[in-house]
Amino acid sequence: MMMTLGACSALSGGGSDGAASASANPSERANNPAADYPVVLGDPFTIDGVTFTPEDTLNYDAVGYAASDRLGGDAVSGAHRTLPLPSYVEVTSLESGRTILVRLERRGVMYGNSELGLSNGAFAQLGLAPGAPVRIRRVLPPEFERAELRSGNRAAERMATPQSLVNVLKRRLPESGYVPGTPPPVDLAQADVPTIPVPQSDANYDNLPELPPAAMPQEADAATEVNAIPALPPLDGVVPAAAVAKAPKAAAPASSVNVTRASASGQADYMVQAAAFSSADRARNAAATLDAKISKAGRFYRVRTGPFASRGEAERSLAKVRGAGYSDAKILKK
Repeated sequence: MMMTLGACSALSGGGSDGAASASANPSERANNPAADYPVVLGDPFTIDGVTFTPEDTLNYDAVGYAASDRLGGDAVSGAHRTLPLPSYVEVTSLESGRTILVRLERRGVMYGNSELGLSNGAFAQLGLAPGAPVRIRRVLPPEFERAELRSGNRAAERMATPQSLVNVLKRRLPESGYVPGTPPPVDLAQADVPTIPVPQSDANYDNLPELPPAAMPQEADAATEVNAIPALPPLDGVVPAAAVAKAPKAAAPASSVNVTRASASGQADYMVQAAAFSSADRARNAAATLDAKISKAGRFYRVRTGPFASRGEAERSLAKVRGAGYSDAKILKK
């Protein structure tokens, strides 16, 4: 699926199921050098019998096909299975030789034979469509170019690759051609999907007080307040996701994550918060994807699933939400 070239480094991965980590709205993207550190690898994971091991490979160079990573929006970003997050790569069209700089921000793609997922903005800058052949080479760009990509802008294009080299690289593409694949039929709450804690540009703002406009805290202060909330202890006796996937399904559909169920006390005690956004449109898009609900706290819009009567139900919903790319999602107790 991935071919390593000797002298250069290029990545290719694709798909629309990368793990979300950065806002598609440039005005809301974090933009300072600290946003690139620390880089995240994560544990090995298995998809369709193939094990992928994230590695910090400095001389990464590969060819393959680029699929759509819709979570990137108009920013020039991408998704990859094994390179550190974030990473910077030069992506070359093996149709025209055109080369651009891309910031890898998400894990993907989780099906098909794509090697790289590209956002709409990256495809537009390259002048390509999903399924196009590309070369991916990991690079260490200067800070001013990193800042452009972090802010949602484009970095300057690279020198085009000579057609003679393009023709050589194309001969190393998989003989099968581009295979987009289809998402697995199992519910993500039951699948063995890795969750990578990639930093988010919008933190999970929880229970923010209503304040007069002049006294509204800065986002960094709000994030600090939320991070001080203690995490719930792990639930003893929860069956691992891999085992749940093999067990007979319950009568109720697993996708009905928003059905309120009463506990023995008559209360639904748990909810899962996927994220909180300063943009109502982005909150609505996330809620539609997750079949979740939106609640407003101050100037932020919280996206949550539930409520759930048991911690086990909340854990299953949490797995589904994180599998959709919201790696900072957490369980809240009412």
